Amino acid sequence: MTTTDSTDEQQGTLRDDGGRRLSIAMIGTRGVPARYGGFETAVEEVGRRLAARGHEVRVYCRNGNSEERGEYAGMSLVTLPAVRHRALETLSHSGLSVMHLLTRRTDVAFVFNAANAPFLPAVRAARVPVATHVDGLEWKRTKWSARGRSYYRWAEGAAVRRSDALIADAQGIADYYTEEFAAETRLIAYGAPIVEVGSDRLAELDLEPGRFHVAVARFEPENHVHLIVEGYVRSNATMPLVVVGSAPYTDDYTRQVHAAAGGDPRVRFLGGVWDQDLLDQLYANAATYLHGHSVGGTNPSLLRAIGAGTATIAFDVSFNREVLGAAGWYFSDPGGVARHVEAAEAAPDEVARRGVASRQRARDYSWDDVADRYERLALDLADGRVPGKQDGRRASESSRTKQKVSR
Repeated sequence: MTTTDSTDEQQGTLRDDGGRRLSIAMIGTRGVPARYGGFETAVEEVGRRLAARGHEVRVYCRNGNSEERGEYAGMSLVTLPAVRHRALETLSHSGLSVMHLLTRRTDVAFVFNAANAPFLPAVRAARVPVATHVDGLEWKRTKWSARGRSYYRWAEGAAVRRSDALIADAQGIADYYTEEFAAETRLIAYGAPIVEVGSDRLAELDLEPGRFHVAVARFEPENHVHLIVEGYVRSNATMPLVVVGSAPYTDDYTRQVHAAAGGDPRVRFLGGVWDQDLLDQLYANAATYLHGHSVGGTNPSLLRAIGAGTATIAFDVSFNREVLGAAGWYFSDPGGVARHVEAAEAAPDEVARRGVASRQRARDYSWDDVADRYERLALDLADGRVPGKQDGRRASESSRTKQKVSR
C-alpha cells in the first residue's frame, strides 16, 4: 500500500545480491537515538535493520543527541557540532558531515532533507551515489522568513537536479514532485509500531485510562496546536485535554497556544515527554488522539497513535487522510475540533470501533518493509539503477493545469 515504490519494481522480495554488503552513510538529521522527529525515527528504525543484515551503517549525529557514544543498535555514530541557530543548524552540521564522509569509504549515501542540496555535488563528485529523502513542503512553514521559504523552494529543485534518486514518504509528496518537476521518486512511507503497553504510569499524571484526550506535537503553527486547544476549550468535553510538546525556536507561538487555553483547567500542558514508555501509555490509553500536522508528509506521531489503536481526530489534509482513511475524524477549524471531541465522549462504542480500524491500518505500515525498500534502493544506487540527476525545473502553472486535465 503506502510503502510501494513509484518505479517499475513495485512488488516482491529483495533481489538476489549474493549476500553483498554496503557501506551506507545517513546524513542530515539530529541522529540516533531518535528523540525529535520523523527523519530521526526513520534513521533509527531503518539503520538498525540494515546493520542487522550486515551492512555498515554510519549515522552522522549532532552534539548533544548521541551522548558522544560511538555505536548504537549496530550503527556506527559520528558526532559533530552544529551552529545552534534555526536557519544554520541543519546546514552547518550537514556540511561537516559531508567533509567527514569524503574521507571514508562509502558505497551509498542517504541525505535527509532537501535543504541539504548545496552539499550533494560534493558527495557525487566523490563518486558516492546519493538519494535525498525530501521533506514535506518545508517552505510552507511560517517559522521561516521570506528568505528562508525562498531558499527551501530553491532547494527542492536543486535536490532533484543533484540527487541520483529521491525518496518521498507520502503519496502527496510524490505527487507534488511529479507535478512541480516531472520528477520520479521512490515512495517509502514510515513504519507504524504496534504499541502494546499498560496503564500503570498514568497515575503519575493523575490520569485514568480512556478518560482523557491527547495531542502530541512540536509547537509550530503548521501543527495547529493552537487550533486544537481553542476548539477543545469551546467544547463541552468533560475529559481533560493533555498537550505534549515543546518549541525550541517558537516562543511567540507557545504563548499563543497557552493563550488559547485561557486558563481552562481542563487543558493540561506537559511540555516535552522524552520517556517513551510514558508517552506510549498516553497514546494507547487516550480516548482520542488529536493530530494537527499539515505539511510534513507521513507523520510518526500519527503512525504511533494508530499503532496504539487510538481513535484519531486529524487536521484535514491529504497526508492524514492517506494514513487514516475512513478510520479518522477530520477537522479544519476550532468548531470541527469541538464537534468531534463532544461526539467522541458521547459515543464510546464508535470510539472503540475507530480505534480497531486504526490499528488495522497501522499493520499496512511495517518498518521491516520500509527497511527492505531502503536496502533495495541502496543496491540500485550502488549499481546505477536509478534515475540520476533530473531536470529540476518547476513546471509552469499552465503545464500543471494541462497535466491535471490530461489525467
